[in-house]
Amino acid sequence: RLLVGPQMLGRVVDGLGHPIDGKGPLSRSRRYALYAPAPAPMLRERITTPMDLGVRAINGLLTCGVGQKLGIFAGSGVGKSVLMGTMCRHTSADVNVIALVGERGREVKEFLERDLGREGLRRSVVVVATSDQSPLVRVRAAFVATAIAEFFRDQGNQVLLLVDSLTRLAHAQREVGLAAGEPPTTKGYPPSVFTLFPQVLERVGPMGTGSITGLYTVLVDGDDFNDPIADSIRSILDGHIVLSRRLAMEGHFPAIDVLQSVSRVMSDIASVPHQEAARFLVQIMAEYRNAEDLINLGAYQVGTNPRLDAAIHMKGPVDGFLRQTREEGVGIAESCQDLEALAQQGRRLLERKGKTV
Repeated sequence: RLLVGPQMLGRVVDGLGHPIDGKGPLSRSRRYALYAPAPAPMLRERITTPMDLGVRAINGLLTCGVGQKLGIFAGSGVGKSVLMGTMCRHTSADVNVIALVGERGREVKEFLERDLGREGLRRSVVVVATSDQSPLVRVRAAFVATAIAEFFRDQGNQVLLLVDSLTRLAHAQREVGLAAGEPPTTKGYPPSVFTLFPQVLERVGPMGTGSITGLYTVLVDGDDFNDPIADSIRSILDGHIVLSRRLAMEGHFPAIDVLQSVSRVMSDIASVPHQEAARFLVQIMAEYRNAEDLINLGAYQVGTNPRLDAAIHMKGPVDGFLRQTREEGVGIAESCQDLEALAQQGRRLLERKGKTV
């Protein structure tokens, strides 16, 4: 069992729950089960309330619900840590619990000072197990973070739990499993890796007066989003956000590929005008992407397809809507207002061309 307490806010602990930030010992009086079972299905509340993550593209087009499990799928170097820091700074959650599993030692302080910042750290608990530590400690770090999140949830808080990353958690469990004599299966992963994911992921959700919203990053090898680990995790989650290397190379941040991403609970938590505006914008983006090669080659003649003409005209405004700096936080109300205004602009453009949606 793990010793927990409200004094953990603003502190950095290791995979065993011991403070490592040089701020002195922690005063903790409660004990929480490290490997607690997931809540029974009939005791869970339905996800009916949107969670403000402070990112316009997510709030508007991939709305996250309070208690949802959402994955962030990305290769290396596409802005994953910056996106995590932005969400922790600007979310409407009361408490952030962040697990850095298998992270490089150099990047821990960078994340804390540059991406999370003092304001974000003030309402966060950070659990760190770097890549040089024992695989048992790295695996334990994810459960330590989840137990801490459950403590704050039971105090009536809305908790945002971020685990970076499930892929490195899988690597640590692979080391443990193979050392214990388990047979390797797909890509050398033993069966215990795939049974570990639901044990970690299914513990989040809305319960009573509190909730845990889970955001889990997944590193995809060679940008292969059909990797066995990514596939297994995606089947358990309530949605996924894909970060595109192509968008990152173009300087488009956050590099969220909206057309490859989905929030499975958005239809239950977003208003009808919000959903209609999001659907229209996604259709416009898909129209442009399907004809992008023709447009770049100069083979498309304007006036041939009114919908594509509108998509070309809207490309700049849509990209402007999706871009955001790390210092900028955009609330869910403002995101929806901007989204609906953009959709209305697109509809008027289509009407002028004699084509209505």
